[in-house]
Amino acid sequence: MKNFSLSRSTIVTIGALMLMQAALVPAVLAATPDNYKIVARFPVTGTEGWDYLAIDSKRDHLFVSRSDHVQVLDTKSGEVVANIVDTAGVHGVAIAQDLNLGFTSNGKSDTITVFELDSLHTIDTVKTTGAGPDSILYYPQLKQIYSFNRRGESVTIIDAVTRKVIDTLPIAGHPEFAVSDSQGHVFFNVEDKNEIAVIDAQSSKIVKHWKMAACDGPSGLAIDDKHHRLFSVCGNKKMTVVDSLSGKVVTTVAIGEGPDAAAFDPDSGLVFVSNGGGTLTMVHQDTADKYTVKANLATQKGARTLVLNPDSHLVYLVTGKFGPALAPTSKVPRPRPPLLPETVNVLVAAPN
Repeated sequence: MKNFSLSRSTIVTIGALMLMQAALVPAVLAATPDNYKIVARFPVTGTEGWDYLAIDSKRDHLFVSRSDHVQVLDTKSGEVVANIVDTAGVHGVAIAQDLNLGFTSNGKSDTITVFELDSLHTIDTVKTTGAGPDSILYYPQLKQIYSFNRRGESVTIIDAVTRKVIDTLPIAGHPEFAVSDSQGHVFFNVEDKNEIAVIDAQSSKIVKHWKMAACDGPSGLAIDDKHHRLFSVCGNKKMTVVDSLSGKVVTTVAIGEGPDAAAFDPDSGLVFVSNGGGTLTMVHQDTADKYTVKANLATQKGARTLVLNPDSHLVYLVTGKFGPALAPTSKVPRPRPPLLPETVNVLVAAPN
């Protein structure tokens, strides 16, 4: 995932009390796809970029990657409770609950920062064997960390206990989001190849490449492990549903503009897709092979990345407000619109 340039945010939190109540109401377990709404906006201070979000639902911590550090927010109040520093070019955070550890992928230093989930103190730094760590995944069955290296077009596999590199797998493409199943597989999108690649975790080999003909630029990826379905979101406003056993494309579903992340909630059967155009697409899994778009919740332009709290069923997104696009130059032929000062916030979506 490509991060964004940010400015200092002083957006006033709204609906924090509503958020705390929503997290405790038992009815959230019966969430329906058309009753979600934005219940809170948390300020995110600083001028650095952002990228992936991650959540530690056990400790009520939300991790927001911020270019050279990771901000840790309380998921109920939005208060910043800690900063994990010295993470140059950080993109993602992987949570290893069984080890009480978190791991950050640092794209500029080609390192993985290791910290304790309880104390949020850094305890180690691991050098990757591929350039530009981006997406990062913890595979608990083998206690392994997978660093998907964008510039290096490779995957670094690390023993999460000893913090030693096990292997490096060449990709010949740009890796994006990754997920795993309970049968020994790690799946990841290859953005510039329009495919899903499959790693056999036991042998540490890439064993399959599945093309998605109707998918242009896959980024976000989610999984329904029970029904063996992968949900790959594509830049051409489509979500491709793929059988995770055969690689067969089951169906495609229309989503919003500029999608980048996805999450699946097995309790409600909802697939959430965050779209940079300013919507959160909610797709209901009617059966393993049938999907219905139930709602496109208005969020905020630029809210391209999300994380789902699997316990409270709340969805967190991050963005800011942007000004007019700058004039293109020879060095920057496609400039991004500048982020306006004092506008960055984390949005929280919850069922009524």
